[in-house]
Amino acid sequence: MLRSVRSLRGFGIGARDGVVGKAHCLLFDDGSWAVRYLVVDTGGWLPGRKVLIAATALERPDWHARIFPVGLTRRQIENSPDIDTDKPVSRQREIELHDYYNWVPYWGTAYGAGAVAAVPLPKPPGEVKQAAEGDSHLRSTREVAGYRIHATDGAIGHVEDFIVSEEDWVIRYLVVDTRNWLPGRSVLISPEWVREIGWEEQQVWVDVSRQAIEDSPPYDASAPVNREYEVQMYDYYGRPKYWA
Repeated sequence: MLRSVRSLRGFGIGARDGVVGKAHCLLFDDGSWAVRYLVVDTGGWLPGRKVLIAATALERPDWHARIFPVGLTRRQIENSPDIDTDKPVSRQREIELHDYYNWVPYWGTAYGAGAVAAVPLPKPPGEVKQAAEGDSHLRSTREVAGYRIHATDGAIGHVEDFIVSEEDWVIRYLVVDTRNWLPGRSVLISPEWVREIGWEEQQVWVDVSRQAIEDSPPYDASAPVNREYEVQMYDYYGRPKYWA
């Protein structure tokens, strides 16, 4: 099932012995678009603190009750490594977190199952050291929301939301608000069509023309994205289907 990331905000996080906070945002790998962590705002329970829960530790959400069950206790979460989620999360901090919870690290493979495939390039020693000490290429959905979208022939809108698969926790689409060009309309763009992301510039370049986006199948945010709509959209763009 495909879900809007925006719709997940405020979901309660249910530990084995009680609620520990609310869903704040997702951290995803900027190469594979696989979701790695749920950022949890612990509210008044642990004032001023946000914690990370690995996507692999999330159990099936209760969409009606708006609860994410996790197989952890409140004490485990309270005593987990304190990570500043407002700063880039280093690989070293991820290692500490995975060691604490005894989670299987995802970085043993190029990308998680079902992730958007990217060609892994060998990293110079300096970048390897940086990955261990600094940025591990994790991005926040809250950070990227608002980035400007550029088609092959000019600006077309901005990122307003993401569509994520609850089966494998991979971001399948960017929801692009085109209201400045197409009043009142949003469209979906696959991460596979992204050519480049300027993190400092807060801009995304996609391999699709403005006209193609303008004429694409309409997206209705009030209805779930189903396979029928996906087939229609991929056939329209003439792009390979990720599920084929």
